[in-house]
Amino acid sequence: MKFTVNERFDSMSLEDILKALHVPKKEMHLLRMSKDIVINDEKKPLNSTVSSGDKVVLPDDHSPSNYKPSYRTCDILYEDRYLAVLFKPRGVKTHPNDMHETNTLMNHAIYTLETPYLEPVHRLDQETKGVLLVAKHPLVKKMLDHMLAEREIKRTYIARVDTKKLVEAQTVNLPIAKNPKERNKYHVTDKGKEAITHILSSKVHQDYCEIEIELETGRTHQIRVHLEHIGLPVIGDTLYGGATLRDLQLFSYRIEFVHPITQKDIIVELDRETL
Repeated sequence: MKFTVNERFDSMSLEDILKALHVPKKEMHLLRMSKDIVINDEKKPLNSTVSSGDKVVLPDDHSPSNYKPSYRTCDILYEDRYLAVLFKPRGVKTHPNDMHETNTLMNHAIYTLETPYLEPVHRLDQETKGVLLVAKHPLVKKMLDHMLAEREIKRTYIARVDTKKLVEAQTVNLPIAKNPKERNKYHVTDKGKEAITHILSSKVHQDYCEIEIELETGRTHQIRVHLEHIGLPVIGDTLYGGATLRDLQLFSYRIEFVHPITQKDIIVELDRETL
């Protein structure tokens, strides 16, 4: 992996920089043992001090991803050498459940981006469309995984519900687990895992109310389960809303985070008029 040292990391050791970016201990150990770290065209150890603007090359000895290319393209909303933000259409799985599947977003993405390594940082339900963050290098994946766990990646969703009244801004903090009585469904239960959904605002349209939501956690079906629990199932939700026509009105609308390598603010947002 190649990168230029950001001014935030000026006069730090390369080792301390990677620790600050939360590279796991196993990868750090391998890098300490490596003789192939290059700083400004010279091989140097991991504990070398670097300056802003220095060019660093870390050895790439990782295995490629196993997704089979679909030979179909996907829409790229943002891309650099470390990560990408993709558009996931409704009805397309985020990734295959087994390696024989070839019609998921990751199959399309591995073909479109032409990179040997590509993994999703989070996931979207099959019927949810919108922005999805993927990592193009395993070290970057580890960094983004930590950021996601620490809630440093802000994910905003739009949900349309069948009411003509404004929905009050609120936080739904109710644990979620698989529903043992209904296959493929989840429910609110004291035995579940922590799930926190922030309802930020709402706007009434002619036939529905549009809610803006921010996820603090990312449990499976979280928004759909929470909204159904408070009496506001998402329009077109055949699983939780009783809809007969599958047309889930739930959109991954915006993602915002500080790029772990470049330290720039990355904001990718869909045009609301196209939802």
